[in-house]
Amino acid sequence: MLSDIAIAQAATMKPIGDVASTLGIPIENIEPYGHYKAKVDLSYIADLPENSHARLVLVTAISPTPPGEGKTTTSVGLADGLSHIGKDVIVCLREPSLGPIFGMKGGAAGGGKAQIVPMEDINLHFTGDFGAIALANNLLSALIDNHIHHGNALDIDVRRITWKRVVDMNDRALRDITVALGGPGNGFPRSDGFDIVVASEIMAIFCLATDLEDLKARMGKIVIGYTRDRRPVTARDLNAEGAMTVLLKDALAPNLVQTLENTPAFVHGGPFANIAHGCNSVIATTAAMKLADYVVTEAGFGADLGAEKFINIKCRKSGLCPSAVVIVATVRALKYHGGCDSGTDEDLDALSTGLVNLERHISNVREVYGLPAIVSINKFTTDTVAEIQLLTDRVKALGADVVLADHWAQGGAGAAELAERVVAVCETPSSMTFVYEDELPLFAKIEAIAQKVYGASEVTTDKKIRTQIKELEAAGYGHFPVCVAKTQYSFSTDPTLRGAPSGHSINIREVRLAAGAEFIVMVCGDVMTMPGLPKVPSSEKINVVNNAVVGLF
Repeated sequence: MLSDIAIAQAATMKPIGDVASTLGIPIENIEPYGHYKAKVDLSYIADLPENSHARLVLVTAISPTPPGEGKTTTSVGLADGLSHIGKDVIVCLREPSLGPIFGMKGGAAGGGKAQIVPMEDINLHFTGDFGAIALANNLLSALIDNHIHHGNALDIDVRRITWKRVVDMNDRALRDITVALGGPGNGFPRSDGFDIVVASEIMAIFCLATDLEDLKARMGKIVIGYTRDRRPVTARDLNAEGAMTVLLKDALAPNLVQTLENTPAFVHGGPFANIAHGCNSVIATTAAMKLADYVVTEAGFGADLGAEKFINIKCRKSGLCPSAVVIVATVRALKYHGGCDSGTDEDLDALSTGLVNLERHISNVREVYGLPAIVSINKFTTDTVAEIQLLTDRVKALGADVVLADHWAQGGAGAAELAERVVAVCETPSSMTFVYEDELPLFAKIEAIAQKVYGASEVTTDKKIRTQIKELEAAGYGHFPVCVAKTQYSFSTDPTLRGAPSGHSINIREVRLAAGAEFIVMVCGDVMTMPGLPKVPSSEKINVVNNAVVGLF
């Protein structure tokens, strides 16, 4: 059986100008990066008329498991399926981070016959967007330390600098560091640290900005720390927003690529959903909505994380609203939630037990978010007839649509039935609801998420965090939405609690203000904003053989 990268390398790709022409984009309005990828001009996008017929489809999943669920694969397969049945469609995905690529996950461009290409480029350096985001972030860090070194006219308290440096790699040794050692010529020593690029506020701003001016305005609002008398210091105070925006100007244009079946794809931005808002850029999604009748997009990890943030942050800020939600599940992943680690042998008891995870996600999408849900079973050869029957019967008993999809093996043809169901659901009126209203206090917002979405009984934290939350409200940030950073593996903050735990506590250990992104990050449990590498990282399998990349996935 061919690997994903071997399938991708054998693909027949269209020149990117031809892909653009299928969307009606003139060649002069794209900037090619080689033969098979390009950026689409922002001014061209801005001048496009609105498409009242466009339907947005959100792809999400059950809580992630080591076997994997195939959310990106399903997003790509569904887009190809919609094209297969004659619909105009674009798929909008996030750019992969090098952290998980070289760490635990490997490639992130889909799988089997449902991939976006050129797969190697997308998974590695692509068009340089992440490099530009890291440079903008670290320019601000350099300007902070430079300002302090040259007299500190703003009276920045070096003990209260909240801005961190970033790198797009899992490097636990950089979580907490000391900078400016070596004497007076190197500045004033202070504690610092690194986050991974995809957890940075710059990435969040990049994905929420509506245009270049909005991007620059948000950059200026970034709070980098506080003075000795506790006044906030912003990037605008350091005259940093202009130069930061210059570094991001070209990156802000969405990247156009294609699937294995030549369906157009926008791949732009890449925040993690366990520590950030987990959605591709607003610019790419809104551009796709102008250019196609159906837009398929994904939100990271399970529907308790990515989908919740898609609705409560991205949709709230942009006015976007999905017409249908596809929840991806696999038999082997549900068996894992039922306590079975092997997943390849038939185990109806484990499957029945693990189905509570899917059932809660269905309930959240329909009852909490107010959106119609379609369950897509990502088919594997090890699935038995009895297991598929049990799964479909349980989902149908809830009154939800369920489809067995085989896009991994068959491409768009294998997702044609899923596409037909999606089209039908998109024509059914629905009313999206937010988990909480803007005017609720910040602590009440995270309580609403914890109790309504996670099934928790309470949210706990210490006096220091509660005081910090009150100070943020007093400073005028109480109307911001909440971005919960927690483990993706469980509805709880304990990654070992599988299934659908209830009655647990969600503990807030840290609160971060993202004034430019316009949300408050609540860090819960042991989740890290700079991940570490596993004992055997995926990088050990990645190599170049006869000038070809191998082992990427």
